Amino acid sequence: MRKIDRPFLITVIILVVAGFFIFTSASLGLLARDGARFSSVAFNQFFLGIFLGLLAMLAMTRIKYTFWRKYAFYIFLVSIFTTLLVFIPGLAIEFGGARRWINFGIITFQPAEMLKIGFVIFFAAWLTNVKDKIHTYGHGIIPFIILLGITGGILLSQPDTGTFIVILASGLAMFIVAGARWRDIFFLGIISATGVAILANFQPYIKTRILTFINPASDTLGAGWQIKQSLIAIGSGEWFGRGFGQSVQKFQYLPEPIGDSIFAVAAEEFGFIGSILLITLFLFLAFRGLKIAAKAPDSFGRLFTVGIVILIISQSFMNIGSMLGVMPLTGLPLLFVSHGGSALLFALAEIGIILNISKFRKT
Repeated sequence: MRKIDRPFLITVIILVVAGFFIFTSASLGLLARDGARFSSVAFNQFFLGIFLGLLAMLAMTRIKYTFWRKYAFYIFLVSIFTTLLVFIPGLAIEFGGARRWINFGIITFQPAEMLKIGFVIFFAAWLTNVKDKIHTYGHGIIPFIILLGITGGILLSQPDTGTFIVILASGLAMFIVAGARWRDIFFLGIISATGVAILANFQPYIKTRILTFINPASDTLGAGWQIKQSLIAIGSGEWFGRGFGQSVQKFQYLPEPIGDSIFAVAAEEFGFIGSILLITLFLFLAFRGLKIAAKAPDSFGRLFTVGIVILIISQSFMNIGSMLGVMPLTGLPLLFVSHGGSALLFALAEIGIILNISKFRKT
């Protein structure tokens, strides 16, 4: 057994510290708009996200990763049951037309974060168990589609399309690494494209986001407002930014400056150079994570690590891409930076799992 991967850990610590300062600055916009909500948001972020998240990361480094394979099925069932709690009246919180949060009084919790890691654990265990049978329909693509159908049905009913896309990306990466046939990958691509087309017809908000992405100028005072203000903020930062705390857009113009618009706040205050540094940190995190996966001692460790890395990186770059206008808006937070105590708690716990796997890496 070796020591944990220090470059990976250091990168995470830098992201958490940088995210703390960016969130602190962005939260000034919320304080100006809604001082009553600010205290609740700040407590949720710092206590549930950072404090408990770092404790969870430390705890996960001490639990041998093979433990998760042993109880993968039960963990997946618990994650499904917990996520279904958002449909219980009086327990769930509805915000922006979506029911994604459970109210525990002083804190709120988003159970979809548990469903993401529950899916990865179970799918990694499944792929490890079937091994060479992954090329067969009964052990490969059909179980994968069933798993996606279960998670998709729950998440799209909330609705939470962004989280489902992240799970799809993670599952697809694991499926490829496990040795799936390219014919099956192509088939999944067709199913996914067809599913998006169907959802766009039955879910107006998805259709609106796609049309806004294609032509942001079509409704600059409505659906295109966020991307317009985001691009103004990013452009205003120029090379070196306005300076820490000096963002103008966060006070009156950017919707959710501490949420999915936080990258625009960071770009306005730290400029092109700061934005590139932040993106580089995420890229290096992905590089080190995939390197740990390549040196994992067994198939489960490799697939588990790949699944977690893609969960984190795909969500982060979907957020950044949507603020830059190169992807449709998803509403996903920027991990380690945006408001979202549940997301940060589970992200740090997942980092702890990867660090544990790195202890057993091969030379």
